Amino acid sequence: MSNFLNSNFLLENKFSQELYHDFARKMPIIDYHNHLPPALIANNSQFNNLTNVWIDGDHYKWRAMRTLGVKEEYITGNAADKEKFLKWAQTVPYTMRNPLYHWTHLELQRYFGINELLTPKSASDIYERANEQLKGAAFSTQGLLNTMNVEFLCTTEDPTDNLEHHRRIANSTFKTKVSTAFRPDNAIHIDAANFNEYIEQLGNVSGISINSLDTLQEALSSRIQYFHENGCRIADHGLSHMYASEFTTNGVNSVFKKKMDGKLISEDEIHQFKSAVLMFLSKTYHKLGWVQQFHLGALRDNNTRMLNQLGPNTGWDSIGDWLQAESLSKYLNQLDGQDQLCKTIIYNLNPRDNEVFASMIGNFNDGSLRGKVQFGSGWWFLDQKDGMTKQMNALSNIGLISCFIGMLTDSRSFLSFPRHEYFRRILCNLFGTEIENGELPNDMEWIGKMIQDISYNNAKNYFEL
Repeated sequence: MSNFLNSNFLLENKFSQELYHDFARKMPIIDYHNHLPPALIANNSQFNNLTNVWIDGDHYKWRAMRTLGVKEEYITGNAADKEKFLKWAQTVPYTMRNPLYHWTHLELQRYFGINELLTPKSASDIYERANEQLKGAAFSTQGLLNTMNVEFLCTTEDPTDNLEHHRRIANSTFKTKVSTAFRPDNAIHIDAANFNEYIEQLGNVSGISINSLDTLQEALSSRIQYFHENGCRIADHGLSHMYASEFTTNGVNSVFKKKMDGKLISEDEIHQFKSAVLMFLSKTYHKLGWVQQFHLGALRDNNTRMLNQLGPNTGWDSIGDWLQAESLSKYLNQLDGQDQLCKTIIYNLNPRDNEVFASMIGNFNDGSLRGKVQFGSGWWFLDQKDGMTKQMNALSNIGLISCFIGMLTDSRSFLSFPRHEYFRRILCNLFGTEIENGELPNDMEWIGKMIQDISYNNAKNYFEL
C-alpha cells in the first residue's frame, strides 16, 4: 500500500514514475485559459488569510459544502473568514473520491509545505500556519505564480474591459507573460434579459451608436482591434452548443431591431442572430491570426431562486445534453470552405460526446499546421482523473494525442496551478502503464519528448509564445 499523496502519487509503475519525474515535472506552465482577476496580478496583491485566497469565489468548494448541509452564511454569507474555513475543513473528509480531496491536499503541500490531512481537528493549526506564510512576498499573487513556474497565463475579459491592468502588467518587471482572451458572449446572447443594456454599454465604450447588425459588427471589430493592440491573440466563447443557422443580413437586422424595441423574438430568430454574430467574429479572428476557443455544453443557472440571491457563477450550473455534432460541423465547414478557419480549440462538457469531438477535429485538420483544430482538455466537471483520462483516450484512439496542447486551469483561484501537476501525472501514468503492458515500446527518449510536448511545447508553439 502506498502512502497518500507521496512523490509517486497516481504513478502506478516505474515507467510512469520515470516519465513524470524525468520529463514532465519541471516543465514550465502555460495556462492559456483562466478567470484570474488581472487587477490582483497587476497590484501584486497579498491575501488576508487562507479563506480569501482559497475559498472565496471557488464554487467547486461551495457546491460540496452545500451538499453537506453547510448554511450559505458560511459559504458566501457574512460569517467570519475563520468560521468559513472551519466549515470547509469540516467538509473536506467527506469529499473523498471527489477531486477536491486531491486538489485540497496538493495545494496545501505545494504552496504551504503542509502535509497533514485537513480535518476539523487540524483546521485551526493549518489556518494559522498558512496565514503566517501568506504575509510573505512569496505568497503575493505574483509570488504564487512564480512558485508554480507559470510562464504564460491568459485571463478572460469582456469586450467592454479597458485592459488597464493588463497594460500595467506588461509594463512591469513581472516575468510571467499575462495576456487576455476576448470573451464577447454578452454581445451574442440576444435572449439574455440584460442584452439591450449591454449593447448600450458596448456602444459607449466603442464610441459607436449600435442600431443594426452592421453597427454591432463595427463596434465588436473596434474592440477586437483594441484588444489586439494590447497583446490579445485568443478569443473564447462559452456556449451551450454551436450556432450555424441560415440567415440574411436583412433578417438579422429585423431580429436585432425587434429586440431593441422590447419585442419578443422567436427561438429561430435567436439562432439566426447568434449564428450571424459568431460567423462575423470567427472571420475577424482569422484575419488577425488569433486562436478561437469554444467551451460547449454547460447548462447554466439552473437554480433560479439561488441565482436571484447570489448571481451567476456561484455554483448552480451543470452538464447539458444538447446534440453537438451537426451544428459544430456546419459552423466549422462554413469557415473552412472560405479558408477563414483559424486555429480552433473545442471543449466538451458531456462525456458521452468525447468521441464526437475527437473525430470532429480530424475533419478540419487540413495539414496547414500541426494540430490546427484541437480537442481541448477535460474542463469544469471533467477536469478530474476520470474525465481527463476519458478525454485523452478518445483523442488517442481517434486522433493524435502527440499534437495535444494539454492542460489549463479554467480557474478563479491563485492556488489552482497544481492541477497541471495532476494532469501531468495522469498523462504519464497512461503512457507508463502501456509501456509496462507491452502496448508501447520502452523508448523513454521518444515518449518522454512526447510527454514534454503535451505538457508544454505544443502549447508554446500553438500560441506562438
